[in-house]
Amino acid sequence: MSLTPQDLVLLLDVVNEENVDINFESLSNQMHQKFPKKDHFKIGMTILLMLQHNDLLSNQVQRVIAVGLLYDLYRGEPLATTPFAPVFVQILKAPEETGNGGKGNHPSHVPVLSQCEKNLLAGLLGPKSSEIMKKTPRQVIDELYFVPSAQPDLTSLQLQLAEHQSELPAVTKCGIPVILPEAERPKPNEVDKAAAKSVLEDLVTGNEPLFNQSYRPEFLRLAPPLHQCLNEPAWMNFTEPNQFTVEYDTSMCVSNCAGARRLMGKAFKSVLTLQQQQYLVTVLDKDPKLVYHIGLTPGKLPDLVENNPLIAIEVLLKLMQSSQITEYFSVLVNMEMSLHSMEVVNRLTTTVDLPTEFVHLYISNCISTCETIKDRYMQNRLVRLVCVFLQSLIRNKIINVQELFIEVQAFCIEFSRIREAAALFRLLKQLESGDVGGLNTPVTKGKINMC
Repeated sequence: MSLTPQDLVLLLDVVNEENVDINFESLSNQMHQKFPKKDHFKIGMTILLMLQHNDLLSNQVQRVIAVGLLYDLYRGEPLATTPFAPVFVQILKAPEETGNGGKGNHPSHVPVLSQCEKNLLAGLLGPKSSEIMKKTPRQVIDELYFVPSAQPDLTSLQLQLAEHQSELPAVTKCGIPVILPEAERPKPNEVDKAAAKSVLEDLVTGNEPLFNQSYRPEFLRLAPPLHQCLNEPAWMNFTEPNQFTVEYDTSMCVSNCAGARRLMGKAFKSVLTLQQQQYLVTVLDKDPKLVYHIGLTPGKLPDLVENNPLIAIEVLLKLMQSSQITEYFSVLVNMEMSLHSMEVVNRLTTTVDLPTEFVHLYISNCISTCETIKDRYMQNRLVRLVCVFLQSLIRNKIINVQELFIEVQAFCIEFSRIREAAALFRLLKQLESGDVGGLNTPVTKGKINMC
């Protein structure tokens, strides 16, 4: 996991202030040539460490290059699946989202970037990233120092990250880094570059690099008792030589319909593996009419949504022409609100034209669930999700907020103690006053922890 001193020298050679007139595309190609893909994560962790600590990387040109390289490490892959996507989201949050009265301080594991560096990251995450990659660090500093880039819509990315984080055990999210940054940013002329390089080498090289370590409380649990094996099944003791019989694989030479039905039956009860999901989607794509013969009924849809939301989306899209689609929509919008049901509804609204009454009914169901739930922690978590979901629908112009204005406004006022509800209320007021500029700003929400 650690870098060798030679690797560190190669990396610092790319992140060098003398490269101020080399475009990002060329710098990225240099990095990909010097480091194989298997080393990209530890290279990214080293770059992130340098950005977190201003005394290790104080020169603005170097920091701008580092931001561009960190983004480009996993180019060509879905952003939500890359390891540094949560860091990008945290960096681009507005100051009021950090929960410290607008001072803009970040947790110690999130780099504090200058406005120019933030503008660069926002541009790279936007639709014009390829144009920015053709610019040099000098051009980026000149063009983005005062002119902000259009903030990208991170709603979908935040929902995907929230779902991924909900699957992690709580103990993995309670640690703090063992390396803490300086409280004040040193001036570039006050930094001893030789000393900074020596410190960086101590942090990222060796058998146990410190940049990947964190301090967390010890997780203690009772040791399970030993199993007392008293009556073993007879099949475990083979004593007779001719007691075996031939067993045939009954799944051989069976049509795709039988295999799809078997997988769908399992999908109602448990989470399918990625390979099983891909197989089921491939079979349905080859024969769209197969969706009518795999055992899915409106009554089973809630179980499918909760266990395998991606499969639920695929089958609902293929059932759009079915005479029963109204029944499926009715079950979907009236089922218990959850992250998975919200993901399915959000995906459908951005893919096909859902009947307006169903979307409104689902929103009313979400609001009612938030108002009636007794658990305060669960209530706050669901309110955050609903607010992000509503902002996404409003900004994508999927719903006409005027038709739900009174209900949504009352919801925001009731939960005004929550940042996301306050942000949604401000958006409603901007739209009420005719200020459509609010539709182009990023969705304001905190980090939703689903565990």
